[in-house]
Amino acid sequence: MKVLAIALLILLTGSVQAATWRCGSALISTDDTSSEVLDKCGEPQSRDFLGYREIIDSYGFRNEVAVEEWSYGPRNGMYHFLRFEGNRLRKIDSKRGN
Repeated sequence: MKVLAIALLILLTGSVQAATWRCGSALISTDDTSSEVLDKCGEPQSRDFLGYREIIDSYGFRNEVAVEEWSYGPRNGMYHFLRFEGNRLRKIDSKRGN
């Protein structure tokens, strides 16, 4: 039983770490706005427009939002990819450079 509880805690901790990224002395998290990320992290190395995504808001209305991917790095050998949907940070990925 203890092993199962520890394994579950490790899995939960890993998913929380993926939702934040330390950029310099600032910390950004999913759901931050693109302007907050720019203020904290500066201009990304590249910005790629990926297209549009249809979302349904809390009132049931359908909206199209722009999807962008920003990349930072390499910082300490890591590249960081931030995915924005409708100017909100939705996903943070990291990849070690070659």
